[in-house]
Amino acid sequence: AGSIKIFALLMVFVACVEQGLASCVVESFTVKQDFDPGRYAGKWYALQKKDPEGLFLQDNISAEYTVGDDGSMVASSRGRVTLFGFWVVCADMAAQYSVPDPGNPGKMFMNYQGLASYLSSGGDNYWIIDTDYDNYAITYACRTLKDDGSCEDGYALIFSRNPRGLPPAIQRVVRQKQEEICMAGQFQPVLHSCCTSFWVKASAK
Repeated sequence: AGSIKIFALLMVFVACVEQGLASCVVESFTVKQDFDPGRYAGKWYALQKKDPEGLFLQDNISAEYTVGDDGSMVASSRGRVTLFGFWVVCADMAAQYSVPDPGNPGKMFMNYQGLASYLSSGGDNYWIIDTDYDNYAITYACRTLKDDGSCEDGYALIFSRNPRGLPPAIQRVVRQKQEEICMAGQFQPVLHSCCTSFWVKASAK
């Protein structure tokens, strides 16, 4: 009887592990249904981020999204980054978004360019995991997949219309979504301080 009980517990454990792995398969992640770029347009401030491997914006991150007459979306983003391990600069980036599957507009592809020679350019998936358009948005990208379909190297950002933060009810929604994309506990806060004043001073010259 004891061995049967142990076997049953082992099978339950294996089933839980398999379920956990299945839920972390990137292609199983849900995105915002019927995503509307027009409502998403405007200014967003990053409150939290989960970094990918390599160089990434570290703080003072914001993005301004614009939708053209043809429905295509572009963005200009800003943030502070540390280059060569010691050189801290405020970086400007530009991005253009395409929708590979018009039936699933929340899954986009982003081409981005640094607006200075020392900044990188490239392309990533850009998935809108969730947004209410007025308060928060959660974006996700996986750059490299593991053999089991889960993410090897990816990143995510929690955006807010207000740089001061999100109300508690929305914070609970965000935490739930962080769990759903298998990144719970991996986010760090994004500070907002230096770059805003830097750009105001620069533009005033």
